Parts: sequence; structure tokens; C-alpha cells
Amino acid sequence: MYMPKSLKKGETEQKMEYLFYLFIFIIGIVFGSFYTLAVYRIPKKEDILHTHSYCPECQHKLGFLDLIPLFSYAFLRGKCRYCGKKIRPRYFIIEFISGCFFVALAYLMKFNVENLTAIKAIDFSFMVLYFTYIILMAGIDKENRQIQKGVNIYGIAISIGYMIYLYIIEEPSIYRYGIYLMFSIVCLGLDSITFRKYAKHTYIYGLIITTIIMAIFTGEFVMYETVLTVLLAIAIYVAIKKIQNKRKKDKEPVFQKMQIGYMLGIANIAFFLFVMFCQRTF
Repeated sequence: MYMPKSLKKGETEQKMEYLFYLFIFIIGIVFGSFYTLAVYRIPKKEDILHTHSYCPECQHKLGFLDLIPLFSYAFLRGKCRYCGKKIRPRYFIIEFISGCFFVALAYLMKFNVENLTAIKAIDFSFMVLYFTYIILMAGIDKENRQIQKGVNIYGIAISIGYMIYLYIIEEPSIYRYGIYLMFSIVCLGLDSITFRKYAKHTYIYGLIITTIIMAIFTGEFVMYETVLTVLLAIAIYVAIKKIQNKRKKDKEPVFQKMQIGYMLGIANIAFFLFVMFCQRTF
């Protein structure tokens, strides 16, 4: 049966599009595997780049077949090959969500085979770096309720790089971004002084730096919506807990146990994707 050349060309382009997004998904799950490693090791002050991966239960070094994102977990049925201990499902979940996010981000940014330009690639890369910051910040906060200083330094560093990039390609007014960064550095300095004096980091300084980095990458509107949503969620949660504690006559502090950084991270990514979806659709 004769098939028009235009139709054949369209099918070829569609196949290339699928392969491109499959490639993006693979990159995403590889990053997801790194996220799980980094979230586990950074609070323990372990090397995240050079030390070989190992089972946290039996300390056995993992082989290549144990480190394939998604597939290793599925083939091993969620257990360590060497000691038989169960592997936490979060490893599989984070890898899968990371792959899906990378694909969604590329699609919403119109980063595809037909629009494969250097500008689009750089834009996508910066958002990947930002997503990495959010995942590390939120993941560590969820597990340990702390905003790691090293993670925030990374966030400030990529913010500076992003500002320079925007100034080169768009020449926008970067004064407000400069003020944001100066304020972040001041908070970082105050956090260091507090750590030296009391041997602990100040949670609130970490949160302030996080919101500033969010404003730089996702814009003030998304940052404001993120903060307002989290504040509303906190108010509702605290009110419910106070009622429960009164009934139990329990004076346990509620606010001090809330992982606010984790909540900010989830809300920020959700609002950011929603705004991008609206922009692409409408």
C-alpha cells in the first residue's frame, strides 16, 4: 500500500519524539538514584561522589546489577541481594517520580526534538539543578528535620549561575535578584554564627534561604503561593493538634516537629508545574 511521504515523515518524527522523552525519563531515574543516595549520606557527612554504593544494613558493596534504577528494585523484589533485608520503597518511588518529573518538565518547557536548541537545553538543565536542590532539601528535612547548610550553599551557587545566564540572554533587571542573594548570604552567615555559638543550625534561616531560592527560579508569584499554602496547612495542622493535645492533656510542642522545608518543596514543585501547564495550555 502506498503511503504518502508526509505521513511517513510524521510517523518518524513521532517515534523520535517518544525516543527523546524515553531518554529524558532514563536521565531522570538516574538522577533519582543519586537523590536517594545523597539524602541518606549528606546528613551523615559521607562522601556522595566517590564512595561506592553499599547496603545500609550489611554494608556490602553493591554491584552494577544492583544499581540499575527502578529495574534492580523490581528484579530483587525490594530486597538486598546479599543480606535479604527489605529495601525501603522510597528508593523506587523517588526514582520513578524523578523520571516522570523530568519528562513533564521537558514537555511543559517545549523541550523536544523539533525544539532542540542550546537555549532550551540550558533552560532545562538549570531547572534540573533547581529540582535537585528541592529534592535534597526536602528529602533531608523529611528524614531529619533540618535544612542542610551545604545544600543551601549549593542552592545559592546555582542561583548565582542562573542570574548570570538570565542577564546574558535577556538582560533583565537583576537588582532584586541581587538583593535576594545578599539576604541569603546574610542568613547563611547568621546561621554559621549561631552554629558556632550553640552547636546547632537555625531552622528558620534555612527556610528563609530556601524561599529566596524558590523566588529566583520559579518566580515571586509561585513562591508566594507556596508559602501561603504551607502557612495555611500549618495553621490547620496546629489547630487540630492543639485540640487533640488538650483532650490528652499533652503539652508536646507541635511546631518544632513539623518538616516545613519538606512541605515547601512539595508545594513549590506542584505550583510550578501547574503554572507551566496553564501557560502551555492557555
